[in-house]
Amino acid sequence: MTEASEWVAPRPDGAVRGRVTIPGSKSISNRALILAAIADGPSTLTGLLAARDTTLMRSALTSMGVGITEADGKVTVTPGSLKGPAAVDTGLAGTVMRFVPPVAALADGVISFDGDLYARERPMHVILDSLRQLGAEIDDQGTGRMPFAVNGSGSLRGGVVRLDASGSSQFVSALLLAGARYEQGVDIRHDGKPVPSQAHLDMSIAMIRERGVHVDTDEPNRWVVHPGPIAARDTAVEPDLSNAAPFLAAAAITGGSVTVTGWPEQTTQPGDQLREIFARFGADVSLNDEGLTITGTGNLHGVDLDLSAVGELTPVIAAVAALADGPSYLRGVAHLRFHETDRLAALEAELNKLGGDVTQTADGLEIRPKPLHSGVFASYDDHRMAQAGAVIGLVVDGLQVENIGTTAKTMPEFPDVWTQLVTRV
Repeated sequence: MTEASEWVAPRPDGAVRGRVTIPGSKSISNRALILAAIADGPSTLTGLLAARDTTLMRSALTSMGVGITEADGKVTVTPGSLKGPAAVDTGLAGTVMRFVPPVAALADGVISFDGDLYARERPMHVILDSLRQLGAEIDDQGTGRMPFAVNGSGSLRGGVVRLDASGSSQFVSALLLAGARYEQGVDIRHDGKPVPSQAHLDMSIAMIRERGVHVDTDEPNRWVVHPGPIAARDTAVEPDLSNAAPFLAAAAITGGSVTVTGWPEQTTQPGDQLREIFARFGADVSLNDEGLTITGTGNLHGVDLDLSAVGELTPVIAAVAALADGPSYLRGVAHLRFHETDRLAALEAELNKLGGDVTQTADGLEIRPKPLHSGVFASYDDHRMAQAGAVIGLVVDGLQVENIGTTAKTMPEFPDVWTQLVTRV
């Protein structure tokens, strides 16, 4: 592979056809690691994603005293006495920067947090202020951002916490995952606009309940986690359905057929909505024992989609929409302005730079397809933006995707798997 900044997206000679195996879900992997780290005994995880985000999570937990070993493709997590001093590198991983501080509040000692340059721009005040309400001592120099330190005493009081989680469901998930270990549990009360990515919240709640934790969700915008042990549980991690998006897009755009193997019949992953999304674009969708197959029909229609539950799919969906036969409207994703980068501004800038006609709205994008020309598609060190660039390269000769290596965040093998699929037509 050439240098990341010079990666030329391959353009197929015809319809893209093939089978793709996607590595484990980042969302499930990092939740499983957190829960295993504070469980009442060792847990074994199979199919765990091996990528930058999970490596950062593993390093964060081991730095605080958690034992993590790997053999024969299985990862064993052995809870330990959480303690500092320790330094956590969050990279750009939202699950690390948001899920680990509530665990660090249980440690005895100082746990410091810092990450990539852009990570220092991501707002952290919601989770930090929430932990303060629960009895934690936080030193962030009044910035509400990284770097910061959690000064733990070995336990946390817990109790009622009021927050506005309209910027990210991860603020709620972070407290849900650790809450059972707090002395009073945690009573989370959201006050604000609707919490985005409800499917990720459902995932967190399901995984906690599977480990014997009592969670009340009867009242809207309130989640009560009762104090108690978190049972050790061996976990098989599903494929990361969100990472399937560009491969399925290749079939829809080129009139080909791509099967993603191992697609679960039932799942809490929001990426499962790709089935409905590609059907709306006009593709044929089939799910059987082999996996999920998308077959392009030669017609790629504009869409009007509420992506509030699947915001992370927006970059790839926007790329597909830019190649459709009519305008598209992507809604419910204002929170993407605070992801790895401002994804709405980035998509507007990069698609328009190639000749597109994209306008930001209050909560999304309006995309009016126009002929696109070659150029450099900036990734902003964002794996989903890099994947979107690869998708545009299916129809634009010589498109260069800046820093394709950033896809290592959740799928290190993406450039090679993509090239093999696209050039095998």
